Amino acid sequence: MSNLMSGAKILLECLMREDVDVIFGYPGGVTLPLYDAMYDNPIRHVLVRHEENAAFAAQGYARATGRVGVCCATSGPGATNLTTGLVDAMMDSIPIVAITGQVTTKLIGSDAFQEADTFGITRPCTKHNFMVKNLNDLPQVVHEAFYIAGSGRPGPVVVDIPKDVFQGQSHYTPVTSIHLPGYKVHTDGHAGQIRRAAHMMWEAKRPLVYAGGGIIHAEGSSDLRELVETLDAPAVCTVMGLGALPADHPNYISMPGMHGSYAANMALTESDLLIALGVRFDDRVTGRLAAFAPHAKVIHVDIDPAEIGKNRAADLPVVGDLRRVLPKLVKVLAELKPTEAAANHESRQNWKSRVNGWKQEHPYDRNTAGDVIRPQHLMAEIDRLSGGKAIVCSDVGQHQMWAAQLIRYNDPRLWINSGGLGSMGFGMPSAIGAQFARPDKLVFAIMGDGGFQMSIPELATIASYGLPVKMIVMNNGYLGMVRQWQELFYNNRLNAVTLDCFPQAEMLAGAYGIKGKTIDKPHQLATAIEEAVHEPGPFLLNVMVSPHENVYPMVPAGGAINEMVLGQPKPAPVAGD
Repeated sequence: MSNLMSGAKILLECLMREDVDVIFGYPGGVTLPLYDAMYDNPIRHVLVRHEENAAFAAQGYARATGRVGVCCATSGPGATNLTTGLVDAMMDSIPIVAITGQVTTKLIGSDAFQEADTFGITRPCTKHNFMVKNLNDLPQVVHEAFYIAGSGRPGPVVVDIPKDVFQGQSHYTPVTSIHLPGYKVHTDGHAGQIRRAAHMMWEAKRPLVYAGGGIIHAEGSSDLRELVETLDAPAVCTVMGLGALPADHPNYISMPGMHGSYAANMALTESDLLIALGVRFDDRVTGRLAAFAPHAKVIHVDIDPAEIGKNRAADLPVVGDLRRVLPKLVKVLAELKPTEAAANHESRQNWKSRVNGWKQEHPYDRNTAGDVIRPQHLMAEIDRLSGGKAIVCSDVGQHQMWAAQLIRYNDPRLWINSGGLGSMGFGMPSAIGAQFARPDKLVFAIMGDGGFQMSIPELATIASYGLPVKMIVMNNGYLGMVRQWQELFYNNRLNAVTLDCFPQAEMLAGAYGIKGKTIDKPHQLATAIEEAVHEPGPFLLNVMVSPHENVYPMVPAGGAINEMVLGQPKPAPVAGD
């Protein structure tokens, strides 16, 4: 282009060339030039009511689509309010680009109004960050930011832009190439290692596929399914990998870990080969690391070489993009099958039967009986209406674990949760992002009464844009997971966990022009959720559930994953009984 353009317009041109269609943000003084340029720009800006929620909404968009989500905030408190969302995205490997305003370059370092060292603050909580002091650098930086955020192991990237850079004038020259000599993405995987991995799989007597969020990031679900079916091995998916293999697939066991199923945890414990695909051996899965999968050799495939051997040594590492590695692995497995599959076929079938036996003997608690609504009953009704096809955005706490356990996810990118950081307040704003990303989908925001009250302002965003999000509050009057730990491990000395003041949901929703309802009887549940789902606009359903229900199975902190508490411990006998 030959005409002069402002820095703000150059930024928007770059965003359009990255196919950005929506930005979640909140304006402020130094970003006013950008917002003025947005006035005539086709990119849609969604005004959230808190900057932290802009980052969560951008994550919801990214998690639902696989595309880079974009958020925007002003300098100082606007930028610092993004940091929780940035750390959250970093922990869960979610691609977002955060545009932050900064005071003019002449004022940087002078403690100017709304100045903060955004570059320094965000350095440890992003995949990379930039400060653009020269307008001519802006196009290259923006395109590099998107490339870094979405390539390799995805993550958040910050672009900090001073006000005078937004206001400056320059000629825009399209960026035709990205050259980052210090940034290497490992993609193909070593052919010899892939072949050796296939041999190890056929040699194993008790193989187990252990799949994580890396499968979903790599769009590798169909290849995972083919691998599982070729090998005919049982498979578990981590809380970040739910939906990577359909919940209805006959080889799928469940989620493993602290609140994973008995079958999944026992399978990890007794396996002789873990096929670890896009996982990071997180402590919530492994429990006491020294006791994790003690009989198993490990094949670990991951795009990030830093994850290989970080927590558990790999007997055979493959560094590469699962998008490329999995098809090669499946091909070699199929080639070797006629000559190698027969050797341990009977052992593998016995192993599969053993795992299925555990699954049948120790299912998740789905009991819906009683005169109060059990959380499990709530999740069962959501599962019935979602049919394994709805997007479920969860907040953090007990409801998150019940939703992971009891709702089916038969496709990837349906389960959206804060897995690594565990950020309360995540559920509603991430649902906003997911609904903008997928307007064709039924979107649930499942929240506890604690997390809901952290994100109440976003009711205004949902109402303003008429988003048909179905907000379900699992209301037990407590910070439930904290109460559970205090009850079980701190002698029931409950402190600062009672939520004894909760708004009347229908009145609160009505104040925003949203339909709402509170229910407290089991016979009301099915009809109420059906009403929420069939409502063409947003709906807030406040479900009063039994207050003292705990999530089981549960692995106590420091325990091995086969040392599960399967249900409510029985009280100790009284002397003389």
